[in-house]
Formats: sequence, structure tokens, C-alpha cells
Amino acid sequence: MLQDLLKAADENDVVEALPYLAGSWGGEGPPLERTGPYLRRTVSRAPCATQGEIDAAAATAGRYAHRTADLAPAVRADILEAAARNATVHRDRLACLLALELGKPLKDSRTEIDRVSSTFAVCAAEARRIDGENLPVGGWNTGIGNTAFTYRAPAGVALAITPFNAPANLLAHKLGASFAAGNTTLVKAPPQAPATSAAVVALLLDSGMPHQAVQLLHGGGEVGAALCAADAVSVISFTGSARTGAAVARAAGAKRLALELGGNAATIVCEDADAEAAANICARTGYSNSGQSCISVQRVYVHRDRYDEFLDAFTAAVDALVVGDPLVETTDVGSMVDEDAAERVVAWSREARQLGARVIRGGTRDGATAAPTIVAGPPAHASVVVHEVFGALVAVMPYDDFDAVLDQCNTSRYGLQAGLFTHDIKRILTAWRRLEVGGLVVNGSSNFRLDHVPFGGVKDSGFGREAPRWLIDDYTVVKTLVLRGLSVWGDSRELPKENP
Repeated sequence: MLQDLLKAADENDVVEALPYLAGSWGGEGPPLERTGPYLRRTVSRAPCATQGEIDAAAATAGRYAHRTADLAPAVRADILEAAARNATVHRDRLACLLALELGKPLKDSRTEIDRVSSTFAVCAAEARRIDGENLPVGGWNTGIGNTAFTYRAPAGVALAITPFNAPANLLAHKLGASFAAGNTTLVKAPPQAPATSAAVVALLLDSGMPHQAVQLLHGGGEVGAALCAADAVSVISFTGSARTGAAVARAAGAKRLALELGGNAATIVCEDADAEAAANICARTGYSNSGQSCISVQRVYVHRDRYDEFLDAFTAAVDALVVGDPLVETTDVGSMVDEDAAERVVAWSREARQLGARVIRGGTRDGATAAPTIVAGPPAHASVVVHEVFGALVAVMPYDDFDAVLDQCNTSRYGLQAGLFTHDIKRILTAWRRLEVGGLVVNGSSNFRLDHVPFGGVKDSGFGREAPRWLIDDYTVVKTLVLRGLSVWGDSRELPKENP
């Protein structure tokens, strides 16, 4: 299947992204067509899962969950390592598929596939070291004479609901960690990237993943809601908007959840920072993937003494970005996911101008391609400050007091990640303590992530941490074994008598 998907993309044909159900590729639901946002034509097609297929997939996953759990961790790790190697082998062709479906420039698409390979390798390493504890029960009187152990057991059936903005790597995180933990996984692919999702699943199957370990379904919110409600599902990992995350939680009921939701990332540039270097980093990371990242640089607060210098350097760096065809090697900024998303950037920049801000660059679009937009000095109540833009727009604002700007950052209902440019260790520790975020990047923008480091947020940015080691915690349950009357510890309750 992987070769069929990649060959269709190579030949500019419509890619048929089939579901994978009960060990077979194919589905009977109505077709969903994906229009490439740059090409403005159908680039992939996927059958939407029927209710019968959803029910059958959930039942199959529940019935065969023990098959995956019975695989030794070393076997799971070997398969994941093979998938890491295969992702590298097919890197360029997988990147082309991403560019076609999402308008993501080839250079960014290749980086995402590199991260897929790395993520699978990290998942393999984590599979090899899943362990438990020998509990110190003999340390309390009630535990004398007993022994207790724990180990992390697979949760059973995991549901992975992936987003469109990084569909390959985030699927690698969710599916790779779930398999490393010993679960079978139901994957609900994003409608905007069905072929990319199918390619990642096919790559794993080609690498040795048993068919009982994964099933892939296509469709929109109604398919996701039905899967969330399925009795067979034990744990759900979802990445997407806060509103959809709340719907996932309602549909799931009393299931374990890991939710990585929206963001409105702030980056602070202090007066001791290298303003030009900070500007170049913010320009590069503020418009990568057209700003469609939950940690994309959106709000930049610059100390007033460095504000003009930063803004000039930032504008020059943005002017140097190449906007255009995502399949051209030199393109830095491609298309957004669709025209509605690009129009949001235009509308919110227009609103900011009406509220007194300067729109220094951008504020226009060509179809789904939004010109990189710089909004200088918007008021605190402007949409570009309050809401998640998730697009090719960065707002730059001056500040005077460090404590006050921390408070300003915290006014957002989101709290995923922040950036801070300074060499002052006191400020670094103060920001780390006071900023209401899951992660702080120092001397980098908010838009930096290592796939083997815990990633997740607070407030409306969700809960749980998405990196293989921490996802495995969510994907497993602690099981305890108590041995009554058997002790590896000393079990005498009598103090030794003194020698006569």
C-alpha cells in the first residue's frame, strides 16, 4: 500500500487513501475528497467510515488487544526501529505527499519526516525500558512479611485522533508510543491529510507491525465522536482545538485522556537580548508551516528600548521569506490549510488596523496563501492578541516592565509554551515560575520542540504530555502484585535479645 500511495503522488494522480480495517485495506463509505490548498484541485480521496465500520473496528481492537500486549517489548522496539529506518528511506516521497495535501513547503515537510524517523527511534528506546517497582512495603508495620511489585501494563485499546498541521509526526508520536506500550490503536486521521496518515500506517505495517495492532479510519467529527464513545476504547490521545477537545471529553466519558489543545504563544525579548538575532528567529519560526502550529510565534513583547530595532530587523527578515509553490525547493511559506483559514488572517489583521495597530506587512491572501503578516502595536483586546490565530501573522508589542509583561502573557486562556530572550538568570527563573505555560524556551522563540522532551500545556491548552516517554505513562496502567506471607525484606517483629 505504501508504494501505491507514493507512486500516485509521484505521478500527480489523485491518491486513494483507503482505511485499514481488521487487517485489510478498503472501506465502503462515501468518498471524502481533499483539495490541495495550493494546487486547488483534488489531491487525495478517502472513504468516510460508516457506523458499521466504526463498530466493527472497535470490536476488533478489543478482541485482539491481547495479541499486541503479548509481544515482548524487544519485538515492539525492533519494529519501531525498522520504521525509523524506512521513514528515512522514503523521506523525499513522503514529504512530497505532505506538500500536496497541505501546501507545506518541501523543506518543512522533509523536516517533519525526519522527526517521524526520530520519534519512532525514541519510541523504540522507551519500549525497551518500560519497567515497574519493588515497593518498600516492609517499611511500615502493616507491610511486614509481605512483598509488593508493580509494572506498567498496556491500557488495552488506544484511540489516536491526529491534527492536520503535523499529521505525520504527531501520528508517529501517538501510534508509536501506543505500540511501544503494548496497546492496539485505532487511528482517526484528519480529513485534510488522509493520504499522509495512510502512508505512516502503511510504513509501520511494512516494518513488521502486526495487523492486530492498528486500524485506520477516515472521517470528520462524527467519526471521532463515535470512536470516543466506543466501550472498547480505554485511553484517548487527541491533538486539536480547545473546542474540539472539549467535545472529545464529553463523548469519551470516564476514559483516560491526553489532550494537547490550542495555544496563543508569547515570546518576550528583554533589553539585554540580541534584538537582531531574536528577530531572525521569530521571523523564521513565526511563519513556518504558515503559522499553523499551536506554539507558533504569535505575540512578541519587546522591551521598549529595543522595540524599533527589533521591529526593523523582524520586518527585514520577513521580507526575505520566499512565499509560493510548496513543491519548489526555495519556498519558505506555502499555503494554509484552506481559504477560510487564510481569510481569518486577513480579517483579524483588518480588525487590528481599525483598532489602531499598524499592519506593516501582509494582511492579504491569494486563495489559501496568506501573505506573512506583521501587526505592530495592537491593543490587548484585539483578536490577534486574545485568540489563537493559527496562521501567518505575528503581533509585535512594546513593554516597559518585566513583571507586568509576565502578567500580560498570562491573560491568555491558553498556556502551552512561551519564549524568552535574555541572559539574566533571575528573569529566566522568574519567568519559568510565573508564566502559566507547560514549557519555556530560553533564547529561542515559543516555536521550538524536541520530540523526546515532555510537551503539553495548562489551562485551555489541555493536559497530559506528548512525548514518547510521557505518552507511555498515559497509555499504560500501573498493576500491583502483593505476595502475602512472602518477603524479600526482613520480617521479624521481635527485637534481638541482648547477650547474657
